[in-house]
Amino acid sequence: MDGGAEGTQQPHLILANKLFLLTHPDVQDIEKVQLKSDVLDSIKSDGMAPLYETLAASSVLELDQSLLDSMRANNEEELKKLDDKIADAEENLGESEVREAHLAKALYFIRISDKEKALEQLKLTEGKTVAVGQKMDLVFYTLQLAFFYMDFDLVSKSIDKAKKLFEEGGDWERKNRLKVYEGLYCMSTRNFKKAASLFLDSISTFTTYEIFPYETFIFYTVLTSIITLDRVSLKQKVVDAPEILTVLGKIPFLSEFLNSLYECQYKAFFSAFAGMAEQIKFDRYLNPHFRFYMREVRTVVYSQFLESYKSVTVDAMANAFGVSVDFIDQELSRFIAAGKLHCKIDKVAGVLETNRPDAKNALYQATIKQGDFLLNRIQKLSRVIDL
Repeated sequence: MDGGAEGTQQPHLILANKLFLLTHPDVQDIEKVQLKSDVLDSIKSDGMAPLYETLAASSVLELDQSLLDSMRANNEEELKKLDDKIADAEENLGESEVREAHLAKALYFIRISDKEKALEQLKLTEGKTVAVGQKMDLVFYTLQLAFFYMDFDLVSKSIDKAKKLFEEGGDWERKNRLKVYEGLYCMSTRNFKKAASLFLDSISTFTTYEIFPYETFIFYTVLTSIITLDRVSLKQKVVDAPEILTVLGKIPFLSEFLNSLYECQYKAFFSAFAGMAEQIKFDRYLNPHFRFYMREVRTVVYSQFLESYKSVTVDAMANAFGVSVDFIDQELSRFIAAGKLHCKIDKVAGVLETNRPDAKNALYQATIKQGDFLLNRIQKLSRVIDL
């Protein structure tokens, strides 16, 4: 997991995605055969004895004891060499060389997927690091390790640590990279609004190829923006954004998904929606939020359709979306009951009547409520002062 050339995703994170698909119940068995082979090849090439042992214990892979013993022996041999380099650097070389030797050992633990020892060694390396930029690089290594294990507590702590380091200094390139890491964390923990904001801020400065390719970054940016931005912002920041337009067509269904929503082509939207659902379901970071995201997108599209009408027949809405009347009736019933849509269904007349909340009235009521609360606080305070 050490660095990786620009434009290249970390092999460990590619492996993490394959492991996710290997354990996904909806992936075909024939595909899992190839995935299992790829995973095993990656484990062998990097000597990932700790990971292999964990996967074998959870029955993801079959245990080959001779392979495990061989990898363990290679790990011990390599670690002895690294320890010798550290000892030599401490005796004969300067502080910079000592730090590099400790970093090499930390990166080796990351490479073989020994999480606890990697974190210990990164901490030890940090103690021998002075430059803020180099400390930030150690935080990025920790973040990559945390995303491999989907350890969001570690991700959160590392992001907070990085922000404190930036108060001491730090360059813009690393600050922009951190925005993408934080955006991925927010998206993975269902804070889509903040994720969209961070991703949109990073579009023109994206260099975080180590965690995902640029196409994947645009995929996440569009998905998070659709459910969090209003129409005007969506048009300005996403639909017309040149950086997004250059790669939009390379991602299956994404162009139709975005443009049909903005252009109110609801039948085309539902067609693209089905294709997008498959991609979201098989995405490692979005899969836990699959049902939530699908629900939020439908809320956006139904609200947009109903915004144009005071009342509309259920028939007309079903035709617009290319679905049956029964489907629309069941869908809307659930969304209305959950308070997601402001309308009611007249089942006898087959009509939908919108009853949008009055924004000005709501603001007035909120102001009155806050005013009462403030007066009560002042009265309580005056009693204390009188005493």
